[in-house]
Amino acid sequence: MTPTPEPGAAALTGLTARQLIAGYERGDFSPLDATRAVLERIEAVQPAVNAFVRVDAEGALAQAVDATERRRRGEPLGPLDGVPVTVKDLLLQAGVPTLRGSRTVRADATAWDEDAPAVARLRENGAVLVARTTTPEFGWKGVTDSPLTAITRNPYDVSRTSGGSSGGSAVAVALGAAPLSVGTDGGGSVRIPASFCGVFGLKPTYGRIPLYPASPFGTLAHAGPIARDAADAALLLDVLSGPDWRDWSQLPPAATIAGTLGAGAAGADGVKGVRIAYSPSLGGQVAVAPEVATAVRAAVTRLAELGAYVEETDPDLAEPVDAFHTLWFTGAARLTRHLDSGQRELLDPGLREICAEGERRSALDYLAAVDVRTDLGRRMGRFHSSYDLLVTPTLPITAFEAGVEVPAGSGLRRWTGWTPFTYPFNLTQQPAASVPCGVDGDGLPIGIQLVGARHQDALVLRAAHALYVSGAAAIPAPSAGV
Repeated sequence: MTPTPEPGAAALTGLTARQLIAGYERGDFSPLDATRAVLERIEAVQPAVNAFVRVDAEGALAQAVDATERRRRGEPLGPLDGVPVTVKDLLLQAGVPTLRGSRTVRADATAWDEDAPAVARLRENGAVLVARTTTPEFGWKGVTDSPLTAITRNPYDVSRTSGGSSGGSAVAVALGAAPLSVGTDGGGSVRIPASFCGVFGLKPTYGRIPLYPASPFGTLAHAGPIARDAADAALLLDVLSGPDWRDWSQLPPAATIAGTLGAGAAGADGVKGVRIAYSPSLGGQVAVAPEVATAVRAAVTRLAELGAYVEETDPDLAEPVDAFHTLWFTGAARLTRHLDSGQRELLDPGLREICAEGERRSALDYLAAVDVRTDLGRRMGRFHSSYDLLVTPTLPITAFEAGVEVPAGSGLRRWTGWTPFTYPFNLTQQPAASVPCGVDGDGLPIGIQLVGARHQDALVLRAAHALYVSGAAAIPAPSAGV
């Protein structure tokens, strides 16, 4: 018998998690083959995009050897056994310092002996933890650069931003440096880089993925999967949603989603009969770039062709940015309250600014913001009694210059000025996903956002999966020379 040729690294890094698993089960290649390929890919792309804080090649290879042996015996630990995964450097990982993009965090100040819930679930299921991905300092903004790790760049054009704050994770997935990554999202931080980098990102319902330690930004913060497509993200979400007693706000265990999405025509049927509200600009509140608007409208048309009932209408969002800022800025102020004046000088200047603003806001200001948030949640609950999904652009623009918080010449002061479609749904704790739906004239990805009522994560994933199966989410691969 002619032996099966050893798979090339490029072939393996182009596969989804599901394709890797199928290959393991057939014996075409092993977790060790896949991990070696991913490590080679990381080494090749890191100089251009700067998406990784730390790569644990030795540890990853040891994990892959163990996974390979389990697969050989037919005894995988779980659905992700042997699949390479990266993790954002905000989530604790035993044996590895979590520096959070900050020069104020000392690697030698703690034992680093505990996994965050998401990381613990990955270990329990045999995933191979290959690298830690970059974040802005403490995840505070919608682009990824920090005083500690500098700028993370877009895989489609390295002069542009990756978005943030899970920018390193989105870049890693886009470039085949592991098919899955775990990010966090406090105001769009999974969906923003997913949109800018042409990958899939989901912010699930708050509490669906347990978090520990609690975020300084409170219940705005979610963990979420970033993947090549919705089906891979569902597979990762099923694992990450496992219970963890350290998070008192976690939701009860949910039914698994990955096996329910369907393939081929069955997957494309996932939106048949679904009532979709399409809001192209939140009632004219948002100036959307024409190429973005065109691509999103084409994707919405595809949803209608697949059997969804689509109506162009707008949710009653008003403008919750002041309330969001109060919650966000006071969270940042509390996060840094223990720093002395010398340490504060080490912070990202923009972070110092919002901390100072947070310190000026009172408890009454905070409670007023909670009232705004509560009413926004009520109004969105009423909206979803008429519509199953809300569809918007993920962002009104495509990726802009790397290394700045806002686009040049925009007149904006903070990152929330160009993310009006994302942060409201952190306030309401709803599931929301970004799906690629085209590219602009510069070849930069465009994202469409799908928002469901609270607890409707499966519906959001099903609709996103329909876009992938129908071909509406297909875009060119990164071409930035990396």
